[in-house]
Amino acid sequence: PDNRSVPDTAELARLIDAALPQTQCTRCGYPDCAAYARAVAAGEAGINQCPPGGQEGVIRLAALTGRPALPLDADRGTEGPLRLAVIDESWCIGCTLCIKACPVDCIVGAPKVMHTVIESQCTGCELCIPACPVDCIGLVDTSGSLTGWSAWSAEQAGAARERYAFRAIRLERAARDNEERLAAKAHTKLADLPSHTHHTDPDVIERKRAVIEAALERARARQRPQD
Repeated sequence: PDNRSVPDTAELARLIDAALPQTQCTRCGYPDCAAYARAVAAGEAGINQCPPGGQEGVIRLAALTGRPALPLDADRGTEGPLRLAVIDESWCIGCTLCIKACPVDCIVGAPKVMHTVIESQCTGCELCIPACPVDCIGLVDTSGSLTGWSAWSAEQAGAARERYAFRAIRLERAARDNEERLAAKAHTKLADLPSHTHHTDPDVIERKRAVIEAALERARARQRPQD
């Protein structure tokens, strides 16, 4: 391939990510589509590891990277139609595990209340299925004979990417808030210690101070811009 026609690694990763279907299914062996895109751009992953993208997806990545198109890696799965998750609400126990597993926040419900899938937002990633302890989630084909990139649009992929990014922000905010609550609670506990403890047991104070500082540092680390 002509390396002069290939963008730098960061830009190439962005272009590759934009060419992926954004199901966030992890079948490529990476935690999400963006991570797979970075690995491909860095030459650490093959261009044929995305079953949802199918052979058309391999061709797209071949064009971007200048690498030869290969058959889809069968060890990662097979190309297929768009499949949506469906919850048998009569069996659902409201455990919320599927909600936590969904990478695009398309399952709604509450603890001990039946859940349901927002069909228009489901990417068919299948991650909710092994998470369900009562096997009440199944898959239905919705694209007929159309498979891979023929089964959904760039607009659907873009919407899934946005929902995945929003979920990441939501989880980060929740983790930061939890760290701040723990730090505040630790401060309160230290302030509530009997006065004689402050004077006569410096080891206790030092241990508690270390715990507090560790909690505060974790909270500060979450607020720092990521590279």
